Amino acid sequence: MPEPALSGLRLNLRIVSVVSYNFASYLTIGLPLAVLPGYVHDVMGFSAFWAGLAISLQYFATLLSRPHAGRYADLFGPKSIVVLGLCGCFLSGLSYLLADLASGWPLVSLALLCLGRLILGIGQSLAGTGSTLWGVGVVGASHIGRVISWNGIVTYGAMALGAPLGVLCYRLSGLSGLAIVIMAVALLAIVLALPRPKVTASKGKPLPFRAVLGRVWLYGMALALATTGFGVIATFITLFYDAKGWSGAAFALTLFSAAFVGARLLFPDSINRHGGLNVAMLCFVVEMVGLLLTGFAAAPWMAKIGVLLAGAGFSLVFPALGVVAVKAVPQQNQGAALATYTVFMDMSLGVTGPLAGLVMAWAGVPVIYIAAAGLVAVALLLAWRLKKRPPQEAVSSSPY
Repeated sequence: MPEPALSGLRLNLRIVSVVSYNFASYLTIGLPLAVLPGYVHDVMGFSAFWAGLAISLQYFATLLSRPHAGRYADLFGPKSIVVLGLCGCFLSGLSYLLADLASGWPLVSLALLCLGRLILGIGQSLAGTGSTLWGVGVVGASHIGRVISWNGIVTYGAMALGAPLGVLCYRLSGLSGLAIVIMAVALLAIVLALPRPKVTASKGKPLPFRAVLGRVWLYGMALALATTGFGVIATFITLFYDAKGWSGAAFALTLFSAAFVGARLLFPDSINRHGGLNVAMLCFVVEMVGLLLTGFAAAPWMAKIGVLLAGAGFSLVFPALGVVAVKAVPQQNQGAALATYTVFMDMSLGVTGPLAGLVMAWAGVPVIYIAAAGLVAVALLLAWRLKKRPPQEAVSSSPY
């Protein structure tokens, strides 16, 4: 049963005990991330296009399946969806193992790798959405902001740990060894999840997808606009440093990640205390200042401070807006709302790279950070408009 009275260390431990399943799912994503492109291109002999496609298939599968993951979590309960998602992560590892065994038939091997990436994308959307809703069910809806924050922390932690660990496994035992490690991680998570009590799915007639979208799309648009800042830093900070003739781009990325995780750890109760939209607006201001400092940086220290501020500002945007978006729908639709809201971040990350690349080719690298700051400013205005909107409108708005 939910225990809203939980607080402090006990509350955090309860949350981590559930979102750890999302850690496992993201670990299965991080482990092959630095290995597969080189394996497809250098070992199998396919072009860079196919190497990139093998990685991108997972993101497309996640994007397309995420709304369904939320709806199924509402219908069948989040625990069942988490276990199903972890099974997908296990099957992705099995596909990599079969691809290595079929290395004598390159087309078959590539097809098995691509199949594994598709299954992984679906598995992650199920495990990620389900673990958040499971955590909310365990500790109570009043702590939803903290659950979302911890989910983000374990996500980044798993990705940071998984990539170097995957490279080490590949060097020691090849793709087969890496695949077995992925399968073992997923299987262990499944074994630990199965004995845990279920959180009962909410009763009540669910809203149609269009109605859910109508209630959360403005929050999703604000998230998408703010996500462009993260996208241009993660994708182009190395080119930015090269264009300036500086070294230390990798350290700048470390600063961004440290600020992101640090802000979530330092301000766990800020959303409950000050409200999601208030926190989001403050975050937009900090992120915008960071992006402008980066874009106008005349020295490496200015860029590093800018990246640090951008990471700290972006950190709480997702949980702050997510709390408000989820509360805009009835309880039986919270999974669908969270998944639909998250799709806007997925779409933003998918679109930011190519568009920023075009802008960069036309006007230079620093301009993309200034342009991203302008988009975050639009997100700030949108959040301010949402805050001024009458409460009854926020609850009742839908395309009907």
